Amino acid sequence: MPRPESYVGLMSGTSLDGVDAALVHWDGAAASTLATHFLEYPPTLRAECLALSTPGHNELERAAATGITLSSLYARAVRAVLDKAGMGSASVRAIGCHGQTIRHRPALGFSIQLVDGSRLAEATGIDVICDFRSRDLSAGGQGAPLTPAFHADSFGSATEHRAVVNVGGIANITNLPPGGTVTGFDCGPGNVLMDAWAQHHLGTPFDEDGRWARKGRVDTTLLGRLLCEPFLAATPPKSTGRELFCLDWLVRQIDSAAKPGDVQATLLAFTTEAIAVALETWCSGVQAVFLCGGGARNGALVDALQLRMGSIPVNTTAALGVDPDWVEAIAFAWLARRWINRRPGNLPAVTGAAGPRILGGCFPA
Repeated sequence: MPRPESYVGLMSGTSLDGVDAALVHWDGAAASTLATHFLEYPPTLRAECLALSTPGHNELERAAATGITLSSLYARAVRAVLDKAGMGSASVRAIGCHGQTIRHRPALGFSIQLVDGSRLAEATGIDVICDFRSRDLSAGGQGAPLTPAFHADSFGSATEHRAVVNVGGIANITNLPPGGTVTGFDCGPGNVLMDAWAQHHLGTPFDEDGRWARKGRVDTTLLGRLLCEPFLAATPPKSTGRELFCLDWLVRQIDSAAKPGDVQATLLAFTTEAIAVALETWCSGVQAVFLCGGGARNGALVDALQLRMGSIPVNTTAALGVDPDWVEAIAFAWLARRWINRRPGNLPAVTGAAGPRILGGCFPA
């Protein structure tokens, strides 16, 4: 009897909003998403993950405890997505779990994602593939971004030069020239600064649809100051995270007289401009831009990026047949399948690794 070709992908990103689960089935090279599910982080878990992104008291024990809590949540997400599809654990070949990033320090050779693979395998009865970034880092790479290989497999075109922009907490770009080398890199903040500012001033986890930002006026002086951040001009391969783009970094650059709504409008302009400049600089000749991640649901951001890109159309990956909310979860199902089939999951031109590598480690059920 052939082994099942269904995989569950789990993604919890820098935005710290929750866990996305996608159940994906492969029939040869053709993939179909059978079910999806989102589980929101409880406020206490979100707060602890955020706190662990900077050094603090007793952080080793706190990180271990948080990893156990996260793994229980991941297990719930797996059960929920299987229930939606009417499937049992025996029908799933493996789970691909990204884990929750709390530190990303490629210059020091590490990136930490919290997940207890053994507990997740025990709770679900399914093999778990996780720790996807370490092997690329060990080969001299950034360990990020990892989704461009999946983007190339799913969204590339033989005739159109495309770019996929994942606007999560951090924004990253995959450059897909027809017949050319696929490249990709983190280009700067996605939602992370806008979310932090909204939480600080509105008490909400994000500025829904960019409504608050639309009411403000862009502070061109502040925008110019933000755009001077050296990371933006650095040559890829490059990746970043909350270690750089955080509320403390932002507050240091804001004048005390600045109006909060104007700052929010400026942050949206900052994210837009960082993406646009990166596309112009590193994706020369791009003909179409496709957005995914939480930022694809921010109408103000989408409108601003389309205005900035002029005649180059900006759509979401829905135009390519994949809901933008689930691209990353599907990508980690894809990466788990790559591990099972002992095929590389990274692109050295993206991460800077010494060569293609099989990513992740397996925790058998």
